[in-house]
Amino acid sequence: LASAAAVAGGSAALDKMRALAAKYPANVTMGEELVQTKVRVATYNVWWRYGPWEERQGAIVAALRAVDADVVCLQESWKEAAKDGASQAQIIAGELGLQHYAFEGKRNIDGFLIGVAILSKWPIVASAGKALPPAGYDDEFRSVLRAAIGGPRGVMHVYCTHLNWKPDQSDCRAKQLAEICKFIKSAPKTGEGADPGVMPPVLCGDLNAVPDSDEMRRLTGRSEAYEKGLTLVDAWDVARPGAAGHTWSNDNPWAERELLPSRRIDYVMVGHPLAGGRGHATSAAVFGDKPHESALGPLLPSDHLGLVVDLRY
Repeated sequence: LASAAAVAGGSAALDKMRALAAKYPANVTMGEELVQTKVRVATYNVWWRYGPWEERQGAIVAALRAVDADVVCLQESWKEAAKDGASQAQIIAGELGLQHYAFEGKRNIDGFLIGVAILSKWPIVASAGKALPPAGYDDEFRSVLRAAIGGPRGVMHVYCTHLNWKPDQSDCRAKQLAEICKFIKSAPKTGEGADPGVMPPVLCGDLNAVPDSDEMRRLTGRSEAYEKGLTLVDAWDVARPGAAGHTWSNDNPWAERELLPSRRIDYVMVGHPLAGGRGHATSAAVFGDKPHESALGPLLPSDHLGLVVDLRY
């Protein structure tokens, strides 16, 4: 085993080499200085109106307020089906001071829609949704939502989705991801909300698939890509290589009772870095793992844990 002195010496040597390497431009930055400004993106499956949902709402807001994200993607978010009905996205956005939001969802359960939402501190200049195929299984009305967000350093396209959940439906998730990749590739290049190429696409959501599953391997380019010229990088892998990062965790009593293994199934995925390293993940963490005091006692906000990531922007 290496001694502490040897380890320290090796670390010092690598630091010296990093200083040397910094003098030579990296291919990925395309001649630009490495961007130091960031956008913070959070994704969270908020478990619709299940369990003690009214008490959980305060815990959800507290967890999201603590991470202080610029952009928040929600799955299993609810909205009253009646025209101009209240929505969880609207309520949470108001609580967090995020002035802009969009919702996409068609499944109606007892007068409430269940779907995905994107919240932003900056204007959503355009949004669009797309239904995803059930691929021969019961139709769970899955969808993907795109928001063109007019941030201070240019428009970025953020996508939010939630795929079929059953472990035996890998083939369905693959077909849904194939449609999502087509949707990303078809993003408008001109007009309002067009992608100016400042930031690679960001896909957030509960993908219900572990990182080495067949469907994720295709998305990340470790197998045949769904669309030529499009693969996405798992931000957790970049910022926290080797860390478990379980977002479905048996440390969470809401999840533990379902008797499934702990897994990492919620993601922030991003296209390969652009000039200046834009899109590169510099940090990542799970959240929503601390109990919130409620009228019912200590309460975790959801059956999932959330994920928050900083991206160069």
